[in-house]
Amino acid sequence: MSFSFSGIDHIQIAGPKGCEEDARLFYEGLLGMDEIPKPENLRARGGCWFQCGYQEIHIGVQEDFLPAKKAHPGILVKGLLELRKRLEDEGVVIKEDAPIEGRIRFSVNDPFGNKIEFLEML
Repeated sequence: MSFSFSGIDHIQIAGPKGCEEDARLFYEGLLGMDEIPKPENLRARGGCWFQCGYQEIHIGVQEDFLPAKKAHPGILVKGLLELRKRLEDEGVVIKEDAPIEGRIRFSVNDPFGNKIEFLEML
């Protein structure tokens, strides 16, 4: 083959119109991700972007929004149990996922009902 994949640049998560402030409270305020500026030519679409390790999470506005209950990002975390405690302390409902050998994991819903999985490799 003359091509190869080198990774994922970003994921897009949908939210309803006007979701930006709640997205900032969750992804930046609660999770501690830094908001990064959207390119000027995309700002009129709404939404906001966050840095997640070397990747980005883009929250995009979807007019006919329905939360993603099954499809989800799996976000790698160092210190997963500390994140879990922080989320529990803030009243976020933790959902246990089926075990996978070599990792610990759980999921939550973002403010819009989208499933977000957090995991740490053992």
